[in-house]
Formats: sequence, C-alpha cells, structure tokens
Amino acid sequence: MAPVIEIRDLKKYFETPKGLLHAVDGVSMKIEAGQTMGVVGESGCGKSTLGRTIIHLLESTDGQILFEGEDVTRVKGKDLRRVRENMQLIFQDPYSSLNPRMTVTETIQEPLYLSGRYKRGELAKETDRLMDLVGVEKRLRNAYPHELDGGRRQRVGIGRAIALNPKFVVCDEPVSALDVSIQAQVLNLLQDLQAEKGLTYMFVTHDLSVVKHISNNICVMYLGQLVETCASKEMFASPLHPYTKALLSAIPSVDIDHRRKRIVLEGEIVSPVDPKPGCRFAARCPYATEKCQQPQKLEEVSPGHFVACNQVREINHM
Repeated sequence: MAPVIEIRDLKKYFETPKGLLHAVDGVSMKIEAGQTMGVVGESGCGKSTLGRTIIHLLESTDGQILFEGEDVTRVKGKDLRRVRENMQLIFQDPYSSLNPRMTVTETIQEPLYLSGRYKRGELAKETDRLMDLVGVEKRLRNAYPHELDGGRRQRVGIGRAIALNPKFVVCDEPVSALDVSIQAQVLNLLQDLQAEKGLTYMFVTHDLSVVKHISNNICVMYLGQLVETCASKEMFASPLHPYTKALLSAIPSVDIDHRRKRIVLEGEIVSPVDPKPGCRFAARCPYATEKCQQPQKLEEVSPGHFVACNQVREINHM
C-alpha cells in the first residue's frame, strides 16, 4: 500500500531583499495511513511552512508531493479542491483562526455547505453530530469565538477541519496556545478521532514532551532540512545527531536519577538566506570538523533510523 503522504526533495523558497530564503530545502518523508509523524525543531526551522506547503496553502518551489501515490504537486482548479478536501489543517491559534463574526454552527457548517454534499435539511443534523464528536456542547451553537475559552475554540477548529472526513491532517502546534490541563484533553481528542476515523497526522510542535505522547515517528528539522528521523521511542532512547541530543537534553524531568546532562549550544545560527553548502548546524556543533563543509544527506545508520551527519558514527562510537 502506498503511503498517504510522500514528499520527495520538497523545497519552498521565499524571495527577500537579501536573496532566497530556504524555508524548506530538500525534505523527503513518507507518512503511512493511520500514523502520526511528529515534526520538531526550533522556531523558524520551517516546520509550519513544510505543513502548509504539503497541503497547498503555499505553492512549492521544487520537489514532489504525492497523495496516496498520486502526484498532486501542481494540481489546479477542481483537482486542487478535491485534494484540499482530503488534506486539512488545524491552526496553532484557535482565536485568530476562527472568523469572529461566525457562530460555532456557522464555522463548522461552512465546509459542509461549500462541499455541496448535503441538502439544507441535513446540514443542521451533520453539524450537531460534529459538535458531539469534538465535545462542543449544543448550548454553544450560537456562541461566537470571543465567548468561548481556548479549549472550546480549538475543538471548534478541529470540528471544522474534520467536517469532510479528510484522510490527512496537519496539526500546526494545536495545543501550544492552551493551558496545560486543556492540552491533554485536546491531545486525547485528536488520538480518539484518529482511532475512530483512521486519520493520518503530521504533528508540528516545538514541545518534545507532546510529540513523544502522540507520534509514531519523529522528524527533527534544522534550518529547513531534516537532520534525523526514526521511530518515536528510538528517538528518545537513542538520539544520534548532535542537534537532536541538545534538544532532548532541554526537556525538564522530575526524575533526578535519569536526567540528561544539559547541552548548551554556542555559536551563531547561520542565515537561511542563500546558505552555503555543508552542514547548517556546524557553526553550533561541538564536533564540527572540515568534513562538515561537505553536503550532508540523510543516511540509514540503523534499520529505520536516518541521520544527516557525516560524523555520526565517530560521534556515537558506532
């Protein structure tokens, strides 16, 4: 079976007064049906741009996007509308992503109406079903976004995203704007919906604790490129790239016997505008040598574990 989503050497560049900004630069990955791919990295590394490019909110500069084996990289018109019905986005900020002039009913009902699949008499029934599914009380049918708390607003956003039964959903930091107690509820809701509907997720976040809880596999991004990818459990048990190790060392832990030694990165972040060949992490890497000036490609170091580092074996004594 073909993966739901496969991207090959995907690139997204933006023109700036100083040159081309390489927001996403040669990213390749596959996401199997019913699985969750976590995408982590620092702010500005290209995580959100990657997700928006895959679902065609941004047009890619180069590379391929395959949906269930079909090349949808340059689809237009009716084909693009069909693709977008199957590929949806849950936004980071549930307040700014909802129309302040639309009620809960109108927000969830809009994609149903625009799809043309439902008769007028069926819209209300289907809207109520979706509200039940995402845990929004019926008494809030006519409420506006400013009348809801953050958790309920995000539930409305999730209801809107899954209204047309998409197969692939990009979750763009969907809990980062919520209180910790509400985060767990929304994460559980996403997992329940995945189990019930067989949804496939790309879960974009900077919170490593969250991605460990929800993801089957994890990709680590640095300045537009993937530096490491493997199964979630292996990523946390045996990180191999120096950047991944530094990220994981920053996770707070209450277990004083199993705390990681904090790795403090020094040096300056290189500019993503017209970057030079070679490892973009080299300027901050404690293991950097002349070998790091050569191009770095993802290579399979162990079964299912890919790392973009020419010195990965020397660093990890493999």
